[in-house]
Amino acid sequence: MREYLYYPGCSLKGVGGPYEQSLLSAFSKLGVKLTEIADWNCCGATAYMSVDANMAIALAARNLAIAERSDGQDIIAPCSGCYLSLTKAKAMLEQYPELRAKVVGALGQASLRYTGRSNVRHPLEVLMTDIGAKELKKLVTKPLKNLRVVPYYGCAILRPYKAVSDPYAPTVLEEMISLAGATPVDYPYKGRCCGGMLTSGVQTVGLRLAEILLEAAKSAQADVIVTTCPLCHYNLECYQDKLRKSTGKDLGVPVMYFTQMLGLAMGLSEEEVGMNRLLRKPAIAGVTA
Repeated sequence: MREYLYYPGCSLKGVGGPYEQSLLSAFSKLGVKLTEIADWNCCGATAYMSVDANMAIALAARNLAIAERSDGQDIIAPCSGCYLSLTKAKAMLEQYPELRAKVVGALGQASLRYTGRSNVRHPLEVLMTDIGAKELKKLVTKPLKNLRVVPYYGCAILRPYKAVSDPYAPTVLEEMISLAGATPVDYPYKGRCCGGMLTSGVQTVGLRLAEILLEAAKSAQADVIVTTCPLCHYNLECYQDKLRKSTGKDLGVPVMYFTQMLGLAMGLSEEEVGMNRLLRKPAIAGVTA
């Protein structure tokens, strides 16, 4: 049995609940054991880096140090923001000795030891490399035929690191869409920002970025947008009514997580993957629009 440590982060315990539900259900179906990291804390989030970089790195490093207690097992971080924060912290601690000494010293005061043994992984990359398309395909019992799917990665899992897929021309999500029996839509904005935290800070800018993505998906006659990030999911799903009222455009496109798509294709029920928790359910076999 494959085993990984699981770092949910704040989002998957809140608005990203359907992501966690579908992730845990899909991995259980695959026979993969996920053990939630004990006493985890906020990853420091990407915004905190601009407030106090050292503190943000220390917050992320605490999670990495706790994970090392489990013999350096790989960590699965589903939230793109968490994935980026933990990956960045690990990279910076390797690159800057003075910062590492400071952070290691602080962790030592909490009886924690950091060596950098645990790798940070995104579940999309784990599914497509450790398990592989061939094995996943065997478990697809209800292929999502005739479903046109926009593959939307967002920006955080692609740049500046290259662990998930090619940062400029990613294809791994398209591969997963195809093995689920659906049709990936050619989408030029798949690695473009969804608006991020600008939707709450500088909303006119953030909403315009989300509008561009939704409008392009609508023009491509997509049935659904599949994403890998809870913030991307939130921005693209929750602001559709506001954008419709402000622009007069019909930008209604269902948005779901890639783990929900995979789970449905593997025969999991709508409830098991949290489809009932979406604002707009896509019209797929067994799912009422």
